[in-house]
Amino acid sequence: MNVQRSVVAGDHEIGPSSRPFVVAEVSGNHNGDLGRALAIVDAVAASGAQAVKFQTYTADTITIDVDTPPFRVSDAHGLWGGRTLYSLYEEAHTPWEWHEPLFARAREHGLVPFSSPFDATAVRLLEDLDAPLYKIASLEIGDLELLRLVARTGKPVVLSTGAAHLSDVERALRTIRAEGNDQVVVLACTSSYPASPAESNLRSIPALAAALDVVVGLSDHTPGIGAAIAAVALGASLVEKHVTLSRADGGVDAAFSLEPAELAALAVESERAWQALGDVVLAPTPGEDESRRLRRSLYVVTDVRAGETVTRENVRSIRPAGGLEPAHLDTVLGRTFRADVRRGTPLRWEHV
Repeated sequence: MNVQRSVVAGDHEIGPSSRPFVVAEVSGNHNGDLGRALAIVDAVAASGAQAVKFQTYTADTITIDVDTPPFRVSDAHGLWGGRTLYSLYEEAHTPWEWHEPLFARAREHGLVPFSSPFDATAVRLLEDLDAPLYKIASLEIGDLELLRLVARTGKPVVLSTGAAHLSDVERALRTIRAEGNDQVVVLACTSSYPASPAESNLRSIPALAAALDVVVGLSDHTPGIGAAIAAVALGASLVEKHVTLSRADGGVDAAFSLEPAELAALAVESERAWQALGDVVLAPTPGEDESRRLRRSLYVVTDVRAGETVTRENVRSIRPAGGLEPAHLDTVLGRTFRADVRRGTPLRWEHV
């Protein structure tokens, strides 16, 4: 299988040969304030992340206004327990008319703006804004009509896999590819809010890449940046985290969102993790030349005369390099010096 694929988003290549593509998800952290949403975009740009993502729906396009148990979040949920889906999405949605100024602000900063659409009207809006790629949210992975509609745009598709079986992912991937679109990034994801690191199962990332022949990444809802950095070490080419100006400000997603300084750390450290992967090298690197120069070797450590015996008192294994390898010490002990040798001379075969 070819797991060295890549996907192009704007001016960025997403794949194993490029630095991780860091996506900052605004979601409902705008708290109903366009000014705050624009400030989040500004903060994302300052962080060094490459992309900012939104969610394009209304309460009416994602659910219906019914207050019965199936339409309520379970009471035990730590953040949204007892709320109706309609009221939650009504609070969290990004109004249609905000999208144009948000996309414009992102582009002014050189960010890649994109979104998760939840129905055909959302796709039409995003196409009007020339969205360069799309994300399919985890819980929409089974909406094949939506997948086909997005795939037909010809834009890259980021497919999140939270709460899904591998068979769900394979079916979604077949559906997208059947429309002639093979530009897909599949994200490992644990669809709980916040997610426990213990349930992240990041070792699934290379398995997804190998099994599906796709670029892979992580949509992460755990606290902090540790899981996202670990994902890069396991082959993630895209990492997505929710972002807010301050968790103390509250909001539907604030509890599991990064603040700007944390997002900046993710941008820096994910690239370092990617750089550190390197290649399979079982030999010294060019950057170790000075350390090799300072490795131990055999040196004459006292002034000696011709004919004197080599002993542990006049020849030692010390830093730096230049003399015989320390492995030869037992071989030279007991031999005699051929000529006078000054202290600090690297021992060579011609000396004994």
